[in-house]
Amino acid sequence: MNLLGNIIWLVFGGLAIAVEYFIGGLVLCLTIIGIPFGLQAFKMGLLALFPFGQQTVVTEQGSGCLSTLMNILWFFVGGIWIALSHLFWGVLLCITIIGIPFGRQHFKLMSLAFTPFGRDIVRA
Repeated sequence: MNLLGNIIWLVFGGLAIAVEYFIGGLVLCLTIIGIPFGLQAFKMGLLALFPFGQQTVVTEQGSGCLSTLMNILWFFVGGIWIALSHLFWGVLLCITIIGIPFGRQHFKLMSLAFTPFGRDIVRA
């Protein structure tokens, strides 16, 4: 079922979202300061490619204060806009019964967009 969900996800917008994350990650990696943020964009892009059957978990070995500081910077620089776009698409897709699984994936991406530092993507 995860394979079918991922294929439908890719065809109906998931590939476009992933490409946007990858392009954003490449742009962020052009500067040394932006590299950590670019790596997080790549992490979100990988989850946006195949969201069914994967989940995000908080890492136990997080870098503590640095991770919190980076999440705060991420939130104010661009994370809020990414999260709001996923919220919009998630609510829009949850209007129909068929769109509910895809809306839930947008909500999963939204939670990662708020705090990408200190989180890992694992198979569910």
